[in-house]
Amino acid sequence: MRRPCVCVKPFHFALLFVVVPMVTTVRAQSTASSETVEIDIDAVSRPFPHFWEKMFGSGRAILSLRESYRNDLRETKRITGFEYVRFHAIFHDEVGMYDEDKDGQPIFNFSYVDQVYDGLLENHVRPFIELSFMPKKLSSDPNALHPFWYKQNVAPPKDWNKWEHLIENFTRHLVDRYGVDEVAQSYFEVWNEPNIDFWVGNPKEETYYELYDHTARAIKRVSARLRVGGPATAQAAWVDRFLAHCKEKNIPVDFASTHVYGNDKAEDVFGTHENIPRTQMVCRAVKKVHEQIAASPYPDTPLIWSEFNADYSNDRKVTDSAFMGPWMADTIRQCDGLTQMMSYWAFSDVFEEQGVVKMPFYGGFGLLAERGIPKAVFNDFALLHQLGDARVEVNSESALVTRRKDGSLAIAAWNLFLPEETGAPKTLTLHFKNLGGTHSARITIVDGDHGSPLATWDALGRPTLPPLPQIEALRRAAAFPSPRHEDLKNGSLTLTLQPHALALIEIGK
Repeated sequence: MRRPCVCVKPFHFALLFVVVPMVTTVRAQSTASSETVEIDIDAVSRPFPHFWEKMFGSGRAILSLRESYRNDLRETKRITGFEYVRFHAIFHDEVGMYDEDKDGQPIFNFSYVDQVYDGLLENHVRPFIELSFMPKKLSSDPNALHPFWYKQNVAPPKDWNKWEHLIENFTRHLVDRYGVDEVAQSYFEVWNEPNIDFWVGNPKEETYYELYDHTARAIKRVSARLRVGGPATAQAAWVDRFLAHCKEKNIPVDFASTHVYGNDKAEDVFGTHENIPRTQMVCRAVKKVHEQIAASPYPDTPLIWSEFNADYSNDRKVTDSAFMGPWMADTIRQCDGLTQMMSYWAFSDVFEEQGVVKMPFYGGFGLLAERGIPKAVFNDFALLHQLGDARVEVNSESALVTRRKDGSLAIAAWNLFLPEETGAPKTLTLHFKNLGGTHSARITIVDGDHGSPLATWDALGRPTLPPLPQIEALRRAAAFPSPRHEDLKNGSLTLTLQPHALALIEIGK
């Protein structure tokens, strides 16, 4: 990151998520609207891998030793089945891996490293291994500290041979402990966002490439099977030049990674002066990098979007609110087919980049707020997890129609507009072609009044340190909404979605 219990059980019905599209310009949406979505049950479908829920980001490495972190990890695993977690600072001095003796010779201690990775694997989640930051005794500038609360060092190493020695020893230790078959299923990502203030090498890009080259070669000396990549940049930067560099210098690269947030500026991401709304920024950036890779010397390089969210500035009306459900659904719709994995930042508000959490809802990035209180977005991910693995194309920007293996449908429906807009209810009619017989739909909706604790927190006076009874009240307010059943009439289903609503509609085959 750069700046700053609910159970959904399988249900053998089609799942329908419908999304209400957002306009490209910011305007008030004060009058109710309506839309009809035509769905041909016999239309050709294509694979729909759940790329948005394979990986999540989280607070720095040492936090993973806390029980609160692991509880949130287990809850997120339960509703999404995610496979990888990415965090910063496995080389931070607080992890205690690197030291030097009086003669300047490296000393390695893998005690906390083992506890960090053992804890993930015991919970059936693999590490997406971000290699950061610089141990102070290896740093070329021990005073090059990032402004985050935990003050990580962001300078290049004082000795490239010692850096390679660190990387090789770290990697070999993982292989010795877990076996090469296991470690080969993880990913090694070199650094974090070196194009901004997480790297003070000068010049930034050339010195990052030097860091990458030494790191990739050291990893491959342990085993050619291990996967390494970068440049892990902010603002979708450098990927085309990074791959060209790897080709020119014959440097190993197994994947490309980069980041963008919904409120990034077009000047930083595209070099233009457009006003790109947060509902479109992420997938436009993904498309840009996807096309850069296709035109590169390595056109088949997997693209892993290792950080994204709608906002990086801790805005409560964005990341803590029901807005995130329709935003996520529409992001999935737009980004489908452009990237192998996208890592939502982050799964938990056990998180200290800006310091110790001061209140439950402050615009944190997590699916779960402090004390494991689910936000609306937690329930949204639980809904989206129920989508099928085949996508049926529809001529609408408001719908994701999917088919499950048993032939039932899964559709997502949403009412999306920008947080600063007024918003209005949306009436959505789903008309099904070639759906014979009599059918009933099961409908589950998350919005500001269902599956979100924010209204209850407001009613309690926005307590900064809620006592235990209030915490329990917030958890009850955040409970997964109960579904309702409704019969289709003449092959159609009509529902009204409140502002920022995300609906899951399941229809049996």
